[in-house]
Amino acid sequence: MVSVSVRRGIDGAGTRGAYVGCVVLCALAAAGVARAQTGAPGALHNFFNDPFFQVSDRVKDCPLPAGPFIDESERLAQTHHRAEKGTTCWLSGACDRPNVYAYDADIAQALQAAWARDPPRVTATLWVTVQGRVVYLEGCADDAAAEPLLEAWARSLPFVQQAIAVLRTEPQARAPYRLR
Repeated sequence: MVSVSVRRGIDGAGTRGAYVGCVVLCALAAAGVARAQTGAPGALHNFFNDPFFQVSDRVKDCPLPAGPFIDESERLAQTHHRAEKGTTCWLSGACDRPNVYAYDADIAQALQAAWARDPPRVTATLWVTVQGRVVYLEGCADDAAAEPLLEAWARSLPFVQQAIAVLRTEPQARAPYRLR
C-alpha cells in the first residue's frame, strides 16, 4: 500500500505536484503489474488481449496453435508496430474507429455467431485469432481446399480486411503454425 500526502497552500499550490505524483504512482503500479504478468522468462501471454477461441473440433490430434500468445521479447517487438498500425487506419480515414484493434472484439463476436448459424462446409479443428481486422484460422483440416474456402468465408464478415488460413492437412506432418 502506497500513501501520498500533499500539502496545499492557500492558493492551491501543490495541486500540480499531486497530479504529477499520481501519474508517477500510476505508472509505477502499471509497470509492476506488467512485470508481474510476464512471469518466467519465455512464458507466453496474450499481452494485447487479442480474441482467440476454438470454433471446431472435428480432426483428432490437432496441435494447439500459439495464436496471440507471445513472450516478453515479442511483446516489445510488436508494441511499436501495433501502435502505428492502430492509429494509421483512423488517421488515413480507412477506419471510423480511433484504433484498428477496436474492431477485433466485434469481428470475433460476428465470426462466432456466423459459425454457429452457418459454418463453412469443412472437416477441421480450428482456432481463430483476430488482430487488427485480420482473422487467422489455424488448425487441421482433412483437405487443403479448406484454406481458400475458410479465408473467403471469414472475409465476408463485417469489418474483416484480411483472412489467413494456416492448416495442417497431413496427419503426420508438422504443424505449419507456431505452437503454444
